[in-house]
Amino acid sequence: MPFRPTALAARITDLAARLPRAVSARKAALAARFPGAASAARKTRAGAARARAAGVRAARSRWTRVALTIAIGLAGGYVGLLVGGRTVTPVGPANVQLVLHPSLHGGTTLELPPLGAVHLDTHAGPVSVEAHLTDVRPDQAQKLIEDDSQLARVTDQIADQIRHGVTVLLIRAVVLALVFGFLAALLLFRSWRRAVAALGASAAGVVAVALVAWTTFNPDSIAEPRYTGLLANAPQVVGDAETVFTRFSTYRANLARLVGNASKLYAATSTLPTYEPDPSTIRVVHVSDIHLNPTAWNVIKSVSTQFHATFIIDTGDLMDHGSKPEDKFADSISDLKVPYVYIRGNHDSKSTQRAVARQKNAIVLDDQTREVGGLRIYGVGDPRFTPDKSTRDDFVGADQVRAEGQVLADRLRRSGTRPDVVLTHDPAEGQPFSGLTPLILSGHLHARETKLLPTGTRLFVQGSTGGAGLRGLEHEQPTPIELSVLYFNRASHRLQGWDDLQLGGLGLTSAKIERHLEPDPDRAISPQPPATAPPASPTSPFPSRFPSDWPSRSPSPTTSPTMSPTSSPSPTRERG
Repeated sequence: MPFRPTALAARITDLAARLPRAVSARKAALAARFPGAASAARKTRAGAARARAAGVRAARSRWTRVALTIAIGLAGGYVGLLVGGRTVTPVGPANVQLVLHPSLHGGTTLELPPLGAVHLDTHAGPVSVEAHLTDVRPDQAQKLIEDDSQLARVTDQIADQIRHGVTVLLIRAVVLALVFGFLAALLLFRSWRRAVAALGASAAGVVAVALVAWTTFNPDSIAEPRYTGLLANAPQVVGDAETVFTRFSTYRANLARLVGNASKLYAATSTLPTYEPDPSTIRVVHVSDIHLNPTAWNVIKSVSTQFHATFIIDTGDLMDHGSKPEDKFADSISDLKVPYVYIRGNHDSKSTQRAVARQKNAIVLDDQTREVGGLRIYGVGDPRFTPDKSTRDDFVGADQVRAEGQVLADRLRRSGTRPDVVLTHDPAEGQPFSGLTPLILSGHLHARETKLLPTGTRLFVQGSTGGAGLRGLEHEQPTPIELSVLYFNRASHRLQGWDDLQLGGLGLTSAKIERHLEPDPDRAISPQPPATAPPASPTSPFPSRFPSDWPSRSPSPTTSPTMSPTSSPSPTRERG
């Protein structure tokens, strides 16, 4: 059928004419069926109209305009207070940035990156003060360290500097609070009268904040600090809290002591080698020999967070006895939020290894190579299990462990795999991997040490990150808590430098950070020839056997006169 535009237009015109009649008929039918619906609809429309009219009248009322003006003045003033509350002031040998922050509880926080922070309940109110230590002037800090009398002489100077810095901070904050309150009202209402009224509201708000802070000021707060980060393990940074009194002069003196002691912590870092890791650097936290010490988890979490670690490496001895009840200790690994690479130590059982493997961020290596965070890592668990110094593995000498490492190194060499890092718990087992990798990480000795092997491979032995657990109390001085942050070049995968961190052991309060640079990070690594036979060992009861051939039971003392359960350990055996 041919298309006829005139017919289509006529049809549309007819439908348009019939539509209003159809709608009216439908309304009449509904009204007849539901007689009360029409009146209800009319009442609803009338009520809505009355509500709109009431809203318009309320918006135009004098009190509403006054309340809105006050609200805008207070809001603008608060924003201006925070924007203007920022300044940098010298405090003794350091530069400190003072910043006002919004807060529900007030207080003062002294940030000491990367060591952590000290929190003081100095005042209440909607604004807190944050003091961020930005840098330390080495010459002045050195004078404080070498001459304790210098610290007493700078007390008044530090107090004046803090007073000056706080005064500048408050003046800037108040001025910008008033300006922001005035401009916010002027732009919103376009009325000079209302802008001036908002300015008055901003001023009243600033006075209220100042009164709350003044009336709630607590000079005793310096005696009750809260620590986070590494400072949680070094509370002596604020001196002897028992000598603090309520007088403001004492509060001022303790502020000077805090600055002086913080300078001591930072003085060493001011002379560190000038390696600055860029954002592409692979940062690895190396821990070892935690030995069931729960304090270690706080330290590891603080360091991995503050140093922005890519992942963590644990070279074994997470537990003390490797028993089933100890397995729950591994659950804290999942709280670290970064990959956790683990190898078994001689105090860790296969049950320990399975408990670690159950953690979602854990990577367990046992004669395996994995790529983690851009690095190829080979790791192997310790061949021994010595939970209570009474098993047959306790008679195994260093040369036998070295022989086991030689077997594994030869196998790795034949596979053609060249890892960036090799992990072994005992450095004796790690040494045969020399020439196969630029870096070997170990633990076991409870004392940190490092050396370059003849092939160019670096052997890095970590101390005890758990202060050797209860074993740390067996010596005259408690074993320190040690861990390191290793910096790798992402392109070459080579170690560029590392920071060694040391905290005082159980009952001690000290903190130390030392930086070291790799003198030749891109040096050539020369392979060493594979061993043809396991070496004999005068300290081993099985001098000619590989670990796979070790007997299933310990020899009697008569079988091995050179080794007994009470013998002194060899230099490469575990201390404690």
